[in-house]
Amino acid sequence: MRFFNKIIISNFAKYLIPMRHITVLLLTVVFLSSCSEYQKVLKSEAIGPKYETAKKLYEKGVETGKSRYLNKATRLFDQIISEYRGKPQGETVSYMNANAYYLNGDYFTSAHLFERFSQSYPTSDKAEDALFKSAKSFYEVSPVYTLDQSKSRKALSKLQIYIDTYTEGEFFEESNALVSELQQKIDRKYYEVAKQYHHTERYKAAIESLDNYILDYPGTKYKEKAYFYKFESAYLLAINSLRILVEERLEEAKNYGEDYLRYYPEGELAEEAQTYFDDINKRLKEKAYEN
Repeated sequence: MRFFNKIIISNFAKYLIPMRHITVLLLTVVFLSSCSEYQKVLKSEAIGPKYETAKKLYEKGVETGKSRYLNKATRLFDQIISEYRGKPQGETVSYMNANAYYLNGDYFTSAHLFERFSQSYPTSDKAEDALFKSAKSFYEVSPVYTLDQSKSRKALSKLQIYIDTYTEGEFFEESNALVSELQQKIDRKYYEVAKQYHHTERYKAAIESLDNYILDYPGTKYKEKAYFYKFESAYLLAINSLRILVEERLEEAKNYGEDYLRYYPEGELAEEAQTYFDDINKRLKEKAYEN
């Protein structure tokens, strides 16, 4: 009995392996067939089939989150988008194309496509979504603070428009959070530029730059340090000046020191500031005695 069971199981296994092969073969045929159909539509001049195929691929990409479907969809959308401009389907094609690039992480492209969509279809039911995603795309391509911040300023401008337009919008809270993050990045960029003048001993430029920074960014978290470095720059400029300029520059540095110590008497750098301030008073007394 056991012998016959072994024979049955052995024969079943022989048939099972080819069946797996057949399944793989069928899937391969289906895959190649779908690729062939896509290539045929891609190379075709017929607009209708391109639209229908692109729409199906886009919907599948949104549903599965797989970039290969979205990539294929955008290739077709890019071919037909101009043909649908001014037609009823134009709004749908424009939105799907922009959103496919956005979902795929191509934010440089989606930023401009959503911007164009907002301009072309201001009354669309996708207008809010498009405005936010255009702004969010610019946010995504905003570089680190050490680099040029033009993209950050563009994102700020777009986000502010969204916030002003959709005060109870779906993305209102997220937009405010992104604005705060971008402002801090731009803030730090200009603080580091101003501070760099100080660290490279270009004290006149440092004083002017830090003074402008304090005026332009009154809410900055670097405000205390900006006041301190302005004071320190003035102090170092004064004590390293020609003898004829020392007294005048010490008086100016003293004014900056008074500002810092008045605003930040318990500040992080207050002890160092007080040392400079005491030295300035000592030097001014000596100058007065000489005079």
